[in-house]
Amino acid sequence: MRYTFLHALLIVGLTTGCQSNQNDKTNESISADGTADSSVQATGSKPTLLHSLPVQYNTPDGMALAPDSSIIVSAPNFGNPSYPAALLRMANDTIGFFFAPPKHPDTKHAAPMDLAYGPDGNLYYADNQWQYNKERKSRLMRIRMQNGKPTTAEMVVEGFRLANAVLWKGDTVYVSDSQWDTPEKPRESAVLRFSLAELNRALVKLQPGFTDPHILATFTTQDNPSALDNGVDGLDYDSKGNLYTGGFGDGILYKMTLKADGTLGQKTQFAKLDCVDGLIVDRTTDRLYVCDSKNNAIRIISPDGKVSTLSENGDTNGSNGLLDQPAEVLLQGNRLFIANYDIPDKAFKNQRFDAPHTLSVIEVRPHSVAQR
Repeated sequence: MRYTFLHALLIVGLTTGCQSNQNDKTNESISADGTADSSVQATGSKPTLLHSLPVQYNTPDGMALAPDSSIIVSAPNFGNPSYPAALLRMANDTIGFFFAPPKHPDTKHAAPMDLAYGPDGNLYYADNQWQYNKERKSRLMRIRMQNGKPTTAEMVVEGFRLANAVLWKGDTVYVSDSQWDTPEKPRESAVLRFSLAELNRALVKLQPGFTDPHILATFTTQDNPSALDNGVDGLDYDSKGNLYTGGFGDGILYKMTLKADGTLGQKTQFAKLDCVDGLIVDRTTDRLYVCDSKNNAIRIISPDGKVSTLSENGDTNGSNGLLDQPAEVLLQGNRLFIANYDIPDKAFKNQRFDAPHTLSVIEVRPHSVAQR
């Protein structure tokens, strides 16, 4: 989920001393049932409200399935950064505090985005410092777990610009950087990969530019109506081991095949949407569920690349469970969990950052295996 220049303007407004009184109130243009007065009718499957979070967890984003089947949710709190970032634990439809990620020593902020458990049982998350510093301060962090509980956190990779999605596949972790660019190539993004053995040896320091050996593939954001240059965002893989990612700004969804040595085989455009934020693959069917944040929608991409809509609605504050700028999805059984990020940008259906701060859920077809 994804930070752009307009977010900086929003943050300035939020930090002038009145954010708690203004930005966490339901806007008066919202009707009693939580929908905007303009057309907000939902199409497709209607999501329901799972959790309404307090203001100290005001920007839910990444989700990870834990070994005990609970779900860890990141709250970077970009909407109101006067509250420190946090990780939450959701189990049996209850949710509460899980871990306080450490602040970056330079920016004095923690910024957890996507996260995933590694094969070593530890929890890894993207610490996205792009909002606070554009000079490659973002990191991949590891939380040491003991008996299911978090202990300490440590940096394992430094030098990202906008670290975003985190995906483990076997003993390899893939991380998307939505602003992996240079002054000469200002619209580039990348997916990078790291082995568990490498992370265990020493701190990995990334090289700026396009020669770093950890780069799996790079992508160029195309012109789009929102004029957003944020590049690839969500990451997942299908039952055949193919990787999928897509551009937040231009909505191009890519499929990547891998060679036997783990390097890139082929990168192809798989589908075209308006926006690709978080995504997940149902590996029992190889259908993708994709957050189209610009349009308050969850799209379904079939194995042949056809796009359909699972759910879509207009502007809403989310109090009724409708989509409020969905940023991440997680599939568990027949339930699709959705984190509503709720920080709009240019040409978004979502018009304002406002309370409540919500997680939604949609019942989908039964699945035999919980994922992510």
